[in-house]
Amino acid sequence: MPRIQNPAPHAARDLPIRSLAKAVTWRVSGSVATAFLVYLATGAIHVALAIGGLEVIVKMGLYYVHERVWERIDLGRVARSERKVS
Repeated sequence: MPRIQNPAPHAARDLPIRSLAKAVTWRVSGSVATAFLVYLATGAIHVALAIGGLEVIVKMGLYYVHERVWERIDLGRVARSERKVS
């Protein structure tokens, strides 16, 4: 898989767009799984899609806020200049 180049490899912080992209991709995959499980449990596609659709919106927002809060916390971060080169 090709690696997407970081336009600012020296930056220590993620931009909000990165958090948004991560929120979208994570929630879409999670909500597809939830909708599938709801369909297996109920046999009702309309119920599965309604729950999956609602879940993707609510949890995407929660994940984005969570990411932005953690972006302000330095716990476990190492500055690029301090990283070991192997």
